[in-house]
Amino acid sequence: MPKLGTVTPILRIFDVAKAHEFYVGFLGFEVQFEHRFEDNTPLYTGVYRDGCVLHLSEHHGDGAPGSHIRIETTDIAGLHLELTERKYRFARPGLEETPWKTKEVTVNDPFGNRLTFYEDVRD
Repeated sequence: MPKLGTVTPILRIFDVAKAHEFYVGFLGFEVQFEHRFEDNTPLYTGVYRDGCVLHLSEHHGDGAPGSHIRIETTDIAGLHLELTERKYRFARPGLEETPWKTKEVTVNDPFGNRLTFYEDVRD
């Protein structure tokens, strides 16, 4: 019987330095790989943290600005504290309890993509 695996979203970026500042410096991801077909061509890169892998691309047609992804998280309060302690000047995310029984931290990257980290808190 077929079995589906993990999902790797591709998010559109427009500036490598801003992407590294946000994803590596603020969110705590590490660069997994970087690829360009040749010098001065768009970057395609992968970043990871724990079990979460994201691909970031400068290529036209890879992803669309304004995407929204949800990332399941353990210890969302700890992640919220970690992010607020970094004092990233472009985001001060809150910790929200939702009617659908999750706790969530949502951040917008510099390219209009939204990432919601969530923890299920059902009884």
